[in-house]
Amino acid sequence: MTGTALPFFEGAFDIGRGGAATLEAGGSQALRHDAQDVQVLAFGRIHLKDAGLAALEREQGLGVALAEGWRRHGAELPAQVSGEYLLAAWCPAERRGLVAVDRFSTYSLFFAERDGRLAFSTRPGQVCALLQMPAELDSRSVHAFVHFHMIPAPMSIYRGVRRLDVAEGVFVADGKAVARRHWTPVFVEDRPFDFEREKAAFMAALREGVAQAIEGVPREKLGCFLSGGTDSSTIAGLVTEAYGAPARTFSIGFDVSGYDESHYARIAAKRFGTQHTEYVLTPEDAEKGLDVLARTYEQPFGNSSAVPSYFCARIAHDAGVERMLGGDGGDELYGGNERYAMQWLFSLYGHLPGALRTGVMEPLLLGPLRNTEFWPVRKARGYVEQARVPLPDRLGSKYNLLTRFGAQNVFTEQLLAGAGGYDPVSTEREVWRACDAGSQVNRLLAYDFKFTLGDNDLVKVTRMCHAAGVEVSFPMLCDALTDHSLLLRPDQKLHRTKLRWFFKNALRGFLPDEIIEKTKHGFGMPFGDWLLLQPRLAARAGGALEALADRGMIRRSFLDELNAAVRSGHAGFYGTMVWVLMMLELWLEASHDR
Repeated sequence: MTGTALPFFEGAFDIGRGGAATLEAGGSQALRHDAQDVQVLAFGRIHLKDAGLAALEREQGLGVALAEGWRRHGAELPAQVSGEYLLAAWCPAERRGLVAVDRFSTYSLFFAERDGRLAFSTRPGQVCALLQMPAELDSRSVHAFVHFHMIPAPMSIYRGVRRLDVAEGVFVADGKAVARRHWTPVFVEDRPFDFEREKAAFMAALREGVAQAIEGVPREKLGCFLSGGTDSSTIAGLVTEAYGAPARTFSIGFDVSGYDESHYARIAAKRFGTQHTEYVLTPEDAEKGLDVLARTYEQPFGNSSAVPSYFCARIAHDAGVERMLGGDGGDELYGGNERYAMQWLFSLYGHLPGALRTGVMEPLLLGPLRNTEFWPVRKARGYVEQARVPLPDRLGSKYNLLTRFGAQNVFTEQLLAGAGGYDPVSTEREVWRACDAGSQVNRLLAYDFKFTLGDNDLVKVTRMCHAAGVEVSFPMLCDALTDHSLLLRPDQKLHRTKLRWFFKNALRGFLPDEIIEKTKHGFGMPFGDWLLLQPRLAARAGGALEALADRGMIRRSFLDELNAAVRSGHAGFYGTMVWVLMMLELWLEASHDR
């Protein structure tokens, strides 16, 4: 396992008195600049939109340019920068400053305020240490973690500590610290559509994103995740084009049918002539990866595809790569999640006459025919049961594991009491209401900007790359491509049930047809299957769940129910709950108990 020191970004402001500040950052992308009137701390990949500031950066460096940006723009500085970043600025004489993340919160940042001091850090436990406050587990966050498989911002694992949400900052002035968004997506849904115009703008934005992501990195030091999907394949092709030489691509395979997609990665590698490396992940690798995840993530994280992401990045690191490019973002910008098509089908129910829905279909299917197992009746009943539930509640109404088992059956009375009646769906509803898009698909995209990108996928990839010792960048989340997607008509994102309608048509001829037509998969891991076949892995998981029950978090009786469900023939589905609870316990052991 790579023993790389993780990048960090932290500090504290005296906002109520004195105006003193401490600022520290570490890692290859960290920057600190102390001017006479302002201190600046930055991490990541930053591009300055202000032409004058960009010129100043070329002449005197990014730190000087950011300090001048603070003088010119003050609290509006985040609107003048793009990229993947953490940013802090502090003016001690005026006791004014800010701490901010980028549009999609590529890197997690936590903060809290106590006794006139504002502290922030990439690790919530360090926020507690900076403010000399106890690191007390928040039962609401534990509940949220088991529901979402991650802890959504603004929550954190520790009581009293918040995580900055997507495009959010904390702005300090007049002795007060206020958290607010510095960017909100605005969807334009009635713009006239011209395919050739949109394709030209789309390809230009893609190339701009790739150019920014590879800037200053020699070809041999840059690698691309390649799952064989449309996003990663597009990035690999454009990197090859940009360098005028083969991109270095890296892929993970599995020896379990239904999970291995290395065939598609090879198709993309052959199409673009990349310098390709494959690795077949084993159950033994998964077991070794458990400890990496437990000690790397700043709070519990339950996405099992973090393991193949880590091994892919580590193999690239061992091959001399210093920065990886991920294809994350294409689904959320252009409508590529299978869930979008399913929700379109459910939306059709609302267009039926009300008298038919409530006067005939529901009374019949949910009444006399409720227990009928005749296939057409059962399918119609399932459709009506889900379609009558409004969004966003419908998203997890049937397949969310905590909902299926029941929180009352999973958690102990002690944990539920500590959570104070927390309802995870209330968090989803709040995000859903915050978007004013007229179309359902755009509201789903805005929902996923937060829950899929900011709270999940970017957390997964950035931390695993850092653990492997490489930087990471996401060309598809550049401002140019994001802004283009916001202008695209909804029916060009989701055309009835056809996902990424415009995206795929625009890339025909560039990508192989096999990749354009394939279903989405990515680097999913067959943990449930391995759980049944690998005694050591099963023993590790069983021990972790027993320990979690010993803590008084989950009911011991639930363990028998979960074990029976895993062995019922649906190990891939129910094994996810084993993974989530196991990672909670392993994180507590590795990062909290110590």
